[in-house]
This record gives sequence, C-alpha cells and structure tokens, in this order.
Amino acid sequence: MGNYQNTRHRKGPRELMTGGEWIYGRNPVEEALAAGRRTASEIVLPGSASEDDDQLRRIRDEAHARRIIVRTMQRDQLDRITRFGHHQGVALKTTGYPYVGFEEILRDVEEDENAIVIVLDHLEDPQNVGSILRTAAAIGVTGVIIPEDRASGITPAAVRASAGGTEHIKVAHVVNLPRALADLKEAGMWFTALDWGEDAKEYTKVDFKGRSGLVIGSEGFGIGRLVRENCDFVAVLPMPGGFESLNAGVAAAVAMYEILRQRS
Repeated sequence: MGNYQNTRHRKGPRELMTGGEWIYGRNPVEEALAAGRRTASEIVLPGSASEDDDQLRRIRDEAHARRIIVRTMQRDQLDRITRFGHHQGVALKTTGYPYVGFEEILRDVEEDENAIVIVLDHLEDPQNVGSILRTAAAIGVTGVIIPEDRASGITPAAVRASAGGTEHIKVAHVVNLPRALADLKEAGMWFTALDWGEDAKEYTKVDFKGRSGLVIGSEGFGIGRLVRENCDFVAVLPMPGGFESLNAGVAAAVAMYEILRQRS
C-alpha cells in the first residue's frame, strides 16, 4: 500500500513492526535522534524533501547522516503502525526505550547532594507519564523510578506526550518501590508524597532543598500504603475552588517547579 523509497518490496504493518517500536511525531523523533540513546533502523517522512520546513530538514539530514533508511508511506498505513497516534507524518523505528539500572540512579544520588528523583507509584496513563517526564527533563531531575508491574512504561504514546523529553532523562524500572525508596533514603534522600491527609502540609511549606524525592500516586488509587510509609513528608496543593484533585501531570509539574523555585 505504501510508496516506499530504498526498498525492493512493500512491507505490511506487521512486518514493519517486528524487531522494534515506532515512536512518532516531529519533536519526539527529533529528540530521539539528538539524544542518540536508541538504535534506529528506518524513518518515515513526507515524500518531497523540497517542501521540508526547518525541522523536517534537520530530521532528514540527521537520518541521512546516520544512514537510516528513509521511506514514505500512505497515511492510513502510518496511522496503523503508530496506533493512530498524532504522528504529523513522521515516525522512527527504533529499539525499545533505554531504561537504566536502579543502581545507576542510586549512584548519581550518592554523588550529588542536590539530586532530585521522581517516583511514579503505578501510574497507568501514558499521557500522564509522558507529561511528568517532560517536566522532569525540563527541570533537570536526576532520575525517575517506576514499577515494573501494573504501570505504564515509557511507551511510544508516553514519548509523544513528553514531546521527546523521555529521551533525555534516566528512567529505572524496579520490582519493589518501597525497597527502592529505602535504599535512596540511606543515600541521604528525603521523600515527599504528593497526597492529602491529616499529616499533609501545603507544598510550598515543604523543604525541597538537598537530596529530594517526589512521589506521585496513581490516577485511581493514589499512593500505596507501603510507599507512603517510606515518605518523610506529605504535601498537598491548595484547591480553594472546590475540586478534590488535579490531573497527575499538572500536580506533579506544580510541585516540581516549587522544588526548582526553592533552589534558585
């Protein structure tokens, strides 16, 4: 169905999907190429290079420099391989997301007395995960910790929601979140749960200086009991308008910029 360049036969969506994943959208693809943490094998771009704007020209030039196969593809097929994501006519086939080991983040915390770690306690919406990682990358966090089960990983949808911010940040999968928090606390990190309750205080009154961790709870269940018990403080965002909670990505962004404000 597609009109391909540099290929002898036409591949269907299933064949194109094997051996990697497709990240999509102009910014995510450009950031993935810039970060250089993944191995890319092929890229889908609009057919006419003469009509490229500056961003497409940069993407195309980088793809050629890395000898990545450049293809064109009909929109319906591109829709299918990106699972109908907002691809803007651009998709990059790469290896999976390059998670780091938890030990690497732990070592970074030990070496940096101002380290910031974000912990996502079983968030399931890749849009929220991507939004949070975009902000985390923007403020320069040390790393992000997510559980291996019952949670969204760094999927192509999360990469798209982060506008490619995921490609510039360290993310570790862990089996046991409470254990990971305990290990980081032994390295001198203090954790704040973004939650509510009698022990909560307004987020601007929490001291986020030094080694600081921020825990964000899941969309439906909040922060788990064992994870909360490993937190030193509980912070709440005031909502005089009467709403009970904010979107996880928005709440996390507010708290992260408070961390940045206190350090500026």
